[in-house]
Amino acid sequence: MGDIVHALPAAASLKHGFPGSQVTWIVEPRWAPLLVSNPFVDRVVPLDRHTGWGLVRTWRDLRQERFDFVVDFQALIKSAIVASAARTDRIYGFDRTVAREPLAAMFYSDKVATRSVHRVDRNLELAAAAGASTALHSFPLPAGRPEGQLPPGAFVLASPLSGWRSKQWPLEYYARLAERLRREAGVPLVLNGPPSEREALAGVAGAVLHLSSIEGLIDATRRAAAVVGLDSGPLHVAAALGKPGVAIFGPTDPAQTGPYGGSFTVLRSPHAATSYKRSDQIDPSMRAVTPDAAFEALQPQLARQTHPADCLA
Repeated sequence: MGDIVHALPAAASLKHGFPGSQVTWIVEPRWAPLLVSNPFVDRVVPLDRHTGWGLVRTWRDLRQERFDFVVDFQALIKSAIVASAARTDRIYGFDRTVAREPLAAMFYSDKVATRSVHRVDRNLELAAAAGASTALHSFPLPAGRPEGQLPPGAFVLASPLSGWRSKQWPLEYYARLAERLRREAGVPLVLNGPPSEREALAGVAGAVLHLSSIEGLIDATRRAAAVVGLDSGPLHVAAALGKPGVAIFGPTDPAQTGPYGGSFTVLRSPHAATSYKRSDQIDPSMRAVTPDAAFEALQPQLARQTHPADCLA
């Protein structure tokens, strides 16, 4: 999810830089809802890489037409292989010195050594190398749709789960944060996750459980007064929508994958070490960020959202 959100401005820049062009985006089916109604994407090709038939179908779709060029923003071996399946003579990708998986660069005809740190800016540099003349900092996410029940008034939204357990914040911390939010700010904490994670999230005392699809997550994010996020897709959706909030980081570098746009306050222990280690245990640096620290960072943001007249006085 985060990779797609980070590539949205680059795709918009490519479409803008080549008037009349047709932009095709290859995406795994579960993430396709992020591209619904995107004005800069003309065609979405689903990639079901978990079945042989799915791979064959994607290959056939890509061979139906000839592309002027392909850009691989993900810089992984799997995405580079997909890019090479398209009928094209030019594949733009990151140089091995900046690619997430250096071997992916073997598949590219045009290798770009970007200088930017954040993934959004790196993607924009790659789009510029492919011919995008203007950088559009545009995140055209869909409206989403209401799913389940949300509090009628202001609430704080959190998505506690991430792809790596080492990037997660302890679930008991959310219970402590929920208690302070209700007691001192008068707002509930809503925990979002897919229906399959009901059991994992249901035990967080004092929080409101909201299970939904991606569409429901986007709708809930748009309605939230503030967001508590980790280095995961839901945080990047919230940042793309310009929501205020707190981002909790540990073993990953917020300079590279932090919330883009400046609406979030990033909390990270001064003792955190950037490792990108995919451990099955919560990293100690995530535990070092306390619920009290998260609440104190949220408090002024909530005040601006729930009492705008008082802030202007």
